[in-house]
This record gives sequence, C-alpha cells and structure tokens, in this order.
Amino acid sequence: MAYKNLRDFITRLERERELKRVRIPVDVDLEIAEVTDRASKAGGPALLFEKASSARENKVYSAPVLMNAFGTRRRLELALDVDSLDAVARRVEELLEIKPPEGLLDKVRMLPRLAELGSFLPKMVKGGPVKEVICRESFSLSEFPILQCWPQDGGRFITFPMVITRSPKNGRRNVGCYRLQVFDGTATGMHWQVHKGGAEHFRWLDRQGKGRRMDVAVAVGADPATMLCPVFPLPEDLDEFMFAGFLRQEPVELVHCETVDLEVPAHAEIVLEGFVDLDDIRTEGPFGDHTGFYSLEDRFPAFHITCVTHRRDPVYVSTLVGPPPMEDYWMGHAVERIFLPLIRKQFPEIVDMHMPAEGVFHNLMIVAIRKSYPGHARKVMNSIWGLPGAMFTKCIVVVDHDVDVQNIREVAWKALNHIDPERDIQFVLGPVDQLEHASRLSCFGSKMGVDATRKWPTEGFSRPWPDEVKMDERTKKRVDELWEKLGLG
Repeated sequence: MAYKNLRDFITRLERERELKRVRIPVDVDLEIAEVTDRASKAGGPALLFEKASSARENKVYSAPVLMNAFGTRRRLELALDVDSLDAVARRVEELLEIKPPEGLLDKVRMLPRLAELGSFLPKMVKGGPVKEVICRESFSLSEFPILQCWPQDGGRFITFPMVITRSPKNGRRNVGCYRLQVFDGTATGMHWQVHKGGAEHFRWLDRQGKGRRMDVAVAVGADPATMLCPVFPLPEDLDEFMFAGFLRQEPVELVHCETVDLEVPAHAEIVLEGFVDLDDIRTEGPFGDHTGFYSLEDRFPAFHITCVTHRRDPVYVSTLVGPPPMEDYWMGHAVERIFLPLIRKQFPEIVDMHMPAEGVFHNLMIVAIRKSYPGHARKVMNSIWGLPGAMFTKCIVVVDHDVDVQNIREVAWKALNHIDPERDIQFVLGPVDQLEHASRLSCFGSKMGVDATRKWPTEGFSRPWPDEVKMDERTKKRVDELWEKLGLG
C-alpha cells in the first residue's frame, strides 16, 4: 500500500533507522544547513529538527523541519517502496512496451492493463488534512521555519516546493520545483527558469495580453512519490500527479484550493495559494545553488499569497543544495535510473548512462553505446542534445558498450586512451541551463561531445587498434589455487 502522506514516510524511515530526531534548538539561519551538509556528505540519516529556532526573531517554531529525506539510494528506494530503483525502471519499460491491439482478443487482453493505467489518474476529494487550518487573512510566512542556507543568500528560501500552475493556453497542469525567496510575510520570488513549464505559462499570458495575473499554488510536504515528481523531467503533456500515481500505484488525492482555480494534494502539509503578476517583476537572489556556486541576482516575478492552508501540526520539508554530493544528487540518480528505459526506447543502441555527482546533473553525461556504424557516437550526442530533459548537458562522453559507465576510474582510463583530441572532440552551440555561470551569454553557450569509442577503418582510422591488457583465464585459475599457499593475504 502506498504512503498516504509524509508522516507515513517519516514513520517508515524511523523504523528502518534511516531518520535521526534532533531535539535541541538549531537555528534556521545557516545552522540547520551546516548540520545537514555534514550529515549528507557523510551518507548520514534524514534529519527531523524538532526545535527549529531563530535567534534573529527570538523564537522556536512549532513546526519541525525535515531535511535529507532522499539523501541516499536506500532512502529513495524506501520512498518509492521498492527493493531497487531498477524495479521502477522495469515498470516504465513495461509501460512503454504496450502496443495498440490488433484484434478483438488483443483488446480483451488489454482491458485489465488499461484499467490499471486509469487507476493512476488523480482523484478529486472534497477535503483533506491540508484543510485542517485555513487562513485567508492575518497569516505570515514567518510562522514557518524557512531556512537561509548559505551566507551570501539573498534571504530565506523555500527550497522543496511543488509549484502548481495551469496553462492559460490549453489548461494543462504543470507541477515544478522552483525555489521561492521570502520577500515578506505574504510575498516571495518565483524562480522559474526560462526553460521551465511554469515560466512558459507566464510568457504565454504575457504574449496574449489577456489579464495580468496567473493563479499559482505551492504545496510543501506530501507522500514521497508526489514530492519527487516535480523534479523529474517528464514530457510536457504528462501530468506530474498522474505519474506520481503510477509510481505509488494509487491515485494522488487532490482537493480544490480556496482562493485560486487549482488543485493541490489533499494530504500535503502546507499549501500557499496566490498569484503572480505580469507587472510585478523583482530582483531575486543570490542563492547557493546545486552547482556548488551562487546563482547571482536576476529578475523574476513575485508570488503574492492570498491564502494559507495547512495541517494542524505541519511538518516543514526543505532540501539543501550546494557543493556535491548532496540530497539532490540522489534525486538526480533516481532520474537517471528510472528514465533510462525511456532513453533506450528512443535510442536502443544506448546500453547505460551515468551522470556523476561532480557533474551536477547537466555538466557531464557518460553514455555507453553498442556501436553499429561510423559516426554512431556523434549521432548519439546530437540526439541527446535534442531531448528536452537533456538539452542542457554541457559535456557528453560516449564510450563502447563494454565500458562500465558507473566506474569513473574505468571511464577516465579508457576514454583518455581512446581519444585523439582534435579528431574526437566536437563543439556545438545551443541552449544552456539558466544557472550556467560560465557561458558567454545567459541561457546560451557551447557544449562538448567526446567520442571515446574504438575507432574503425570506416572512420578513417587505418592503424591497428590494440587489445586491452588482460591475464589469460588458465593462469588466473592456477594462481587462484596457489594464492593461499603464497601467504599474501
């Protein structure tokens, strides 16, 4: 049975000894972040700060703060209630293998599967725990233990929100994870980068000149699958809450907002309802980002809050980003494993892929392919740059199918041996992540592809290609038999 809410997940983490309760006061300004950073980099537990405090405001918050909830592979597997992330990948693969029925018998056989898919659709309910407290006036974000994570941050930031918008063009819902800088008790920044779904909704409204406001709802804290879905690079026409239902194998229950025409998870901990205004664009940042560097000040719309609903005793969920590896690396790892079947469906020559922590998602992707023709590696590079979820990848290294891309030492050894730099490195221009600070222009720069596969005569390589140095199996077996007698441990 799926987790009903965040509390179910916390209970599971505690039962599995994957959560530590911090019962002494720790300050929301920098201190919680520093504790979390140390725990995260040590592979430590999820942390529930029960007495989040503020020396600046001389208060202890009533809501505890949950940090590092997805900070290891094991906790991600617990979040998705699987023994391995590969199990989720197999379910995605099975979904992709569904073919249109060719006859009556096929249609009958497919009915149970179609019914299963239909059961993942979000389910509207009349009420839920997130409606236990409804504040239409006299509310303030200062009631919640929102963190300042790094010394040069422009203020306190909500870092793990589910930002819900509806396209003014076609009515489709989008759920994204965009940081929110607190400006005052009822307004934040809305840092949706130019390439994100929420930003496209906002731009479309601007182009049409129809109205100056767009409804937005922000949910904080829910069952783990629902919390993760805004991070996943889903196709534009796939509803995040539906995919969450697919992951948890139960529909996400949604409830209507009080002041805006949107739906939010009924079992969320906190919901902020409001709007962004085309005429209210403000300076946001700096912010210590997942790249390990500060993203500097920029201009983004302000989010004006009209209503706050929450559980009577909400848990505030946050995440810390900064120098890798951190919790966000493991969320990126889940993306890598779960969506590999989708990549393979489009490019069956891909055997495996890996995005190392140091590459902070978009700086390095290593891809192993089963090479079939001259220039195959370059075809794969350009295909990846054409994918919406991977178009920002700064460096792509393509290796042969027998290279273990999860082993960085092996990749570096073989890639550096296999390349002739002038021949095997190519550069292209195109869109880059808005957080990319080294590009020549904001959102536009260069990318690099490295063909580290063995070169063929049909690629103009006329010299012999050497074999890898390996001991023969007969000698290895003989030494295995001798090993204990050699006394070498």
